[in-house]
Amino acid sequence: MAKDHGGSPKLYQLESKRKRVTWIVGVSGLCIFFYILGAWQNNGRRPTSSAEVYTKVGCDHDKSSSSSSSISSSTIASSVVPMDFESHHQLVVNNTKSLENFPPCEMLYSEYTPCQEPQRGRKFDRNMLKYRERHCPNKEEKEALRCLIPAPPNYKIPFKWPQSKDYAWFANIPHKELSIEKAVQNWVQVEGDRLRFPGGGTMFPHGADAYIDDISALVPLTTGTIRTAIDTGCGVASWGAYLLRRDIIAMSFAPRDTHEAQVWFALERGVPAMIGVMGSQRLPYPARAFDMAHCSRCLIPWYKYDGLYLIEVDRVLRPGGYWILSGPPIRWKMYWRGWERSQEDLKKEQDSIEETARQLCWKKVIEKGDLSVWQKPLNHNKCIKNKKPLMCKSRDKADAAWYQDMEACITPLPEVTNSNEVAGGALEKWPERAFAIPPRISTGSVPSITVEKFKEDNKVWSERVSYYKRLIGLLPQGRYRNVMDANAYLGGFAAALAKHPVWVMNVVPAKIEPDTLGIIYERGFIGTYNDWCEAFSTYPRTYDLIHAGGLISLYQDRCDITYILLEMDRILRPEGTVIFRDGVEALVKIKSIADGMRWQSRIVDHESGPFNPEKILIAVKTYWTGEPKRE
Repeated sequence: MAKDHGGSPKLYQLESKRKRVTWIVGVSGLCIFFYILGAWQNNGRRPTSSAEVYTKVGCDHDKSSSSSSSISSSTIASSVVPMDFESHHQLVVNNTKSLENFPPCEMLYSEYTPCQEPQRGRKFDRNMLKYRERHCPNKEEKEALRCLIPAPPNYKIPFKWPQSKDYAWFANIPHKELSIEKAVQNWVQVEGDRLRFPGGGTMFPHGADAYIDDISALVPLTTGTIRTAIDTGCGVASWGAYLLRRDIIAMSFAPRDTHEAQVWFALERGVPAMIGVMGSQRLPYPARAFDMAHCSRCLIPWYKYDGLYLIEVDRVLRPGGYWILSGPPIRWKMYWRGWERSQEDLKKEQDSIEETARQLCWKKVIEKGDLSVWQKPLNHNKCIKNKKPLMCKSRDKADAAWYQDMEACITPLPEVTNSNEVAGGALEKWPERAFAIPPRISTGSVPSITVEKFKEDNKVWSERVSYYKRLIGLLPQGRYRNVMDANAYLGGFAAALAKHPVWVMNVVPAKIEPDTLGIIYERGFIGTYNDWCEAFSTYPRTYDLIHAGGLISLYQDRCDITYILLEMDRILRPEGTVIFRDGVEALVKIKSIADGMRWQSRIVDHESGPFNPEKILIAVKTYWTGEPKRE
């Protein structure tokens, strides 16, 4: 035995390993150096990104590791090798405490919606429903909870889609109010341990399917022209649920009010929805987002405030888009007694709606039976020339929609050269629309987003989703239905998942440039703005999978990232998954917080290989429930 290394075999082995590691690192460094040198010499340029360096070096490397994970192989593929950075990266992000164990909140918080909590809302003005708008906890005054929202004691994993469209477990949302109050309309029925959704609604007693067939006879629902829709005052979102079979995706919203859990029921069914209200502020969507807007007895006072709410619908409606109204005051001559309103009052309401529509330059397409349909013009050329309506002064603020007050002026459409041109650019029909160049990109209206970047982003996301299927065994099995992309950029993640039985809530961080949410809608997907220093407008346990690419790095200097992770825990279903993409230091910090939240997680290599500095953290929320109430 050689004695040159202090006479200790163990020390000799350690020294040998150290030399091998040093040699490997040195060779890898030389590979990268010669690649960069060759790129400069041969092409006259250097690599455009660190990813380009790491993916094109071409040096052999050892991928083996003996590390193991406690996460079930059915959730994360067992072939994926976890990485251990704990002892090597000690960056403190926002001074968040490390290794904090978060206790369960009390059971009274099981249905907690931080920014739409009724008790807090009562402190605000009832005028224009301001008390039902977003009012978030004050973190400086310690209002924000630093605990884990518990699931009900008998919580069960929701039914898979499409069975979930018709059924949900009563234990998950233990509310019978709607089954009693709306029994005649067949919104929801309680059948033993299940909730059943017959597809009924106040204005469609024969079911949502038959009601949509009536709309289809008036509006082209089957040609691919209409892809995105918005349902105001959605109930349990049966309208949106039954539109999905026609390849139309609806953003349904309703306030958290006396009819408990409307939006919650929708999300439990696997139908897109969020808590929201038409009050004093703009809806959190960009201009020209939806191909169709709908109100079925949604109880919105369209005739009040000089038509302010119809003006807001006009802002979010695409050129040539349709607005469909059923319920009061439509067909008031037949229904006025049942609505318990006077004929004079109902006539005045309809006259006010008709006049506002004329001021908006909408065309009345038809009024047939219980349905009335208007269409927005393709552009404002004739409107400005003939009627001279009150236009907002600037086009630059058309998409501004985060805590932005509604304006009693018409949002001007982009200028066109002739009266037949679609303002902002015409869209391809669905499904080609998903990968066609969005007009906001082709016209250069979104700074720094080029056609080349758009095409490259699609390619990148195709590779990423293929890799995710290897990382997460349940992804290709239909286990996930409600998916959120928390930092959606161009919607590439949603596009790559378009053929899977999922829908994606594309979230674009509010007031962060460039604003890309309009591009996402032009692709035929839905989404919203959100500031992740605040809670999202949804109930607990409503998403199966959350993707967070670069989100923590984006917010690490804005707020305590612990609250972002606690919010993800709130909206994630038990056994749901979060995918983080970020630098190693940020992921190590995320993992230390996640470990205190009962999540099981591990860090793995980037899809391009171990040389890429960006890594991926896969975290799974473990199944646990709150304690039942003691008598």
